[in-house]
Amino acid sequence: MVGHVVALDFGATSGRVILGEVGPDQLRTATHARFTNRAVSVRGCLHWDVLSLWQGALDGLTSAIREVPTVSSVATDTWGVDYGLLRDGQLLGNPRHYRDERTDAAMERVQSLSTQTEHYAATGIQFMPINTIYQLATDAAEKRLALADTVLLMPDLFTYWLSGARVAEITMASTTGLLDVHSRQWSDTLLNVAGVQRELLPDLVVPGTRVGALDPDVAKQVRAESPIEVVAVGSHDTASAVTAIPMQPENAAFVSCGTWGLAGVELENPVVTEAARTAGFTNEAGVDGRILMMRNVMGLWILSEAVRQWERDGDTISLPELIEAASAVTEVMPVVDVDDPRFLAPGNMPRRIAEWCTEHGVRVPANRAEMARCIIESLAQAFADAVLSASSLGDVPVQKIHIVGGGSLNRLLCQRTADRSGIPVLAGPVEATALGSVLVQARAMGHISGSLDSLRDLVQRTHHPVTYTPQ
Repeated sequence: MVGHVVALDFGATSGRVILGEVGPDQLRTATHARFTNRAVSVRGCLHWDVLSLWQGALDGLTSAIREVPTVSSVATDTWGVDYGLLRDGQLLGNPRHYRDERTDAAMERVQSLSTQTEHYAATGIQFMPINTIYQLATDAAEKRLALADTVLLMPDLFTYWLSGARVAEITMASTTGLLDVHSRQWSDTLLNVAGVQRELLPDLVVPGTRVGALDPDVAKQVRAESPIEVVAVGSHDTASAVTAIPMQPENAAFVSCGTWGLAGVELENPVVTEAARTAGFTNEAGVDGRILMMRNVMGLWILSEAVRQWERDGDTISLPELIEAASAVTEVMPVVDVDDPRFLAPGNMPRRIAEWCTEHGVRVPANRAEMARCIIESLAQAFADAVLSASSLGDVPVQKIHIVGGGSLNRLLCQRTADRSGIPVLAGPVEATALGSVLVQARAMGHISGSLDSLRDLVQRTHHPVTYTPQ
């Protein structure tokens, strides 16, 4: 029997509501809403506008149910690390944005109590100032945490609003720097280091858990007339995206490319060696107990910010035309370190890239086409480096690189990643994150069955990637 499920897919720059039609030989999707996810700055603090996202989700869910009244389930995935503080079931304020520069003091304090070596051995998580542990330590030090009785990670916040169930889905929990990667339980030691009471965090659930029925008030708003189950999927968007990659993990690597570029390999067990730590690799939970050993590198954020700056300067930018112009550049462009912290916060990206080039004694791109080519070459090199390092550290002989997400539509980026790595690139599916959510929901609801490999086989039979051969 074919079933219908809905994926609420919130990326760091946009949200989507996607209706999935799934059966043993069928996997189709239709987009019912697409909306911008913009950071909001208030008195120097950067926030997420979660109520706008929630309204966008409700509008899209209403549209999907209008088309298919027999929708059986709904699930949420989001970007990583961020969270909401609640008391008595009420959100205490708009969650802070991970690009808000507020964690420096907390990082120093946490690392004075738990060294990077100790922390990495326990969690396997890459050290970045955006990590949840540092954000929570900041909230604890500034007394905000004392006001809350619950901390819900971003997808779990939407799950709570949908169902009333307070859970912590494990793939998202693994982004926090507070989950023991070996026991897959919250680490009491690290919670104490961060100043976080264990009672603030809900119990962990795995992807595929049916957490409860759609809340009656929500059901009324979206005009649902038949029961709808709320399901926990791989709620970190990367975990859902990798679920839908039609790959053979024993000889393939992945790049989930959107705002960020998550590049690595899928393993059975974490790699928490000193070499992996110093190389900047993270070990996050995937669907069905897999481990995603990857490097969290810059993604299309840096190009999007450059475009936003040019538009702030008064020009209208067509991204396809910009990429075409970049493809025509014949001069060799510099490769900048896209993981330099200066590129993390919103702002004038072309100026920052020019400053980096000047400081490192390389030619500054002379125009927008060259600047775009410089960015794409730099991203391609970062992806290639991460994949080759993951191959070595994870002992995976990579013969194919699968690029999914928005980056799979960037033909120049895909080709240059193949060229710079020397490995063929298979691009697509674009909506891998939503597909991963749809597949896990459909399996939980009994519309399909089988292992993760079976889910990927369904993707392979219904979606066809574009191949880029190294040149």
